[in-house]
Amino acid sequence: MKILKTKEDSQDLILATLNRRPQIQAGKQLDLTSKVAAILSEVQKNGDRALIDYTAKFDGVTIDTISIKVTKAEFDHALTKVEPEFVTAIRQAKNNIIEYHQQQLPKDWITVKEEGIILGQRYQPVDAAGLYVPGGVAGSTPLVSSVLMNALPAVVAGVKRIVICTPPNQSGGVNPYLLVTALECNIEEVYKVGGAQAIAALAYGTETIAPVDVIVGPGNQYVTEAKRQVFGYVGLDMLAGPSEILIIADENNNPQYLAADLLSQAEHGPANENGVFLLTPSPQLAEAVLKEVAKQLNSLTRSETAKASLDTKGAIIITADLDEAFELANYTAPEHLELLVTDPWNQLQKIKHAGAIFIGPYSTEPIGDYVAGTNHVLPTNGTARFSSGLNVDHFIKKSSLISYSQAGVAKYGPAAITIAKVEGLDAHAKAVAVRLNHE
Repeated sequence: MKILKTKEDSQDLILATLNRRPQIQAGKQLDLTSKVAAILSEVQKNGDRALIDYTAKFDGVTIDTISIKVTKAEFDHALTKVEPEFVTAIRQAKNNIIEYHQQQLPKDWITVKEEGIILGQRYQPVDAAGLYVPGGVAGSTPLVSSVLMNALPAVVAGVKRIVICTPPNQSGGVNPYLLVTALECNIEEVYKVGGAQAIAALAYGTETIAPVDVIVGPGNQYVTEAKRQVFGYVGLDMLAGPSEILIIADENNNPQYLAADLLSQAEHGPANENGVFLLTPSPQLAEAVLKEVAKQLNSLTRSETAKASLDTKGAIIITADLDEAFELANYTAPEHLELLVTDPWNQLQKIKHAGAIFIGPYSTEPIGDYVAGTNHVLPTNGTARFSSGLNVDHFIKKSSLISYSQAGVAKYGPAAITIAKVEGLDAHAKAVAVRLNHE
């Protein structure tokens, strides 16, 4: 993990280090696009048969039309394989997530204006949502938090049908921890399908999997590209990239805490894509954190991945002052931003772009990943400049309500006619004019 100094190193180097916007390589992107398009087309044409073939090809697992869907017996078996403390932890996290997201629920509204004009907005959930859950390490590291974070906003929104697609493990099943978490979210429709083919199945449907209206959840580059290509046919949450953390810290901090938080994101991988940054005006803190990172690194089970992440995309940047740190943080627009400074609530206004902001020394980022109740599906690659994390709105449609009286048309109709004629849309103009008894 390198140390840079804004007073000594070039601005171009500093900005290039912090830049999270991906560089598109035309050749590689074109190859990925064509491969994914072929998979989508094959599933659209051949349905379950394509899912079976791709699962054998990419996952090395044999399934058939009967075993694509997780059975009740598999759910029942999963319940016997998890510890009570796991269920307790999941329920604590679930309750916090539901409570937080209930604050996001919009309310229908109507306003009555003069001349008998009524305007309003109505909110309704989509009929069906599909959740993509990555398989982890061959199914052995189930991303149960992804189930909670993607499912529960849909539950709060009132979505009636919520389904999960996840790659099968090498025995052709699904990790019991993941299945129990699905049950805790009242989801019993789970399919053993992963990759771009799962996105195709959710978007277009097959003989076994009925299509959905919205697809959410992270995945590898093939899953992300598949989501990009089906957008418009279905709704999406976002095109998520590798994990990021940026910490702004002054000298009054515990290096042990900061090092642990940096490593918590570095262990995600991929090694050449993560973003792990500390911005501080304190050279002493920078050196202390660097030493602590080296000390803690050796104790991690994923130490190789974490080290590679830190070596390629990790940096401690010593800034002239905290204001410069805020400017660089806003340039980066990180997924996770930790604000570890004196009087942080008064400094909060200086942060313009961040997916989630963790305030104070005990608000470590993994708390947000699991139990705080906020959503951990957040914008990456600088997209926090214009987008937000997963929330109830992703599963809700807004319908405008318009009711005009004769008096209302008399007042505003002439303006509508004028605009329609400028646009050359005579039928639009006439539809208003006939209600005014003139052409």
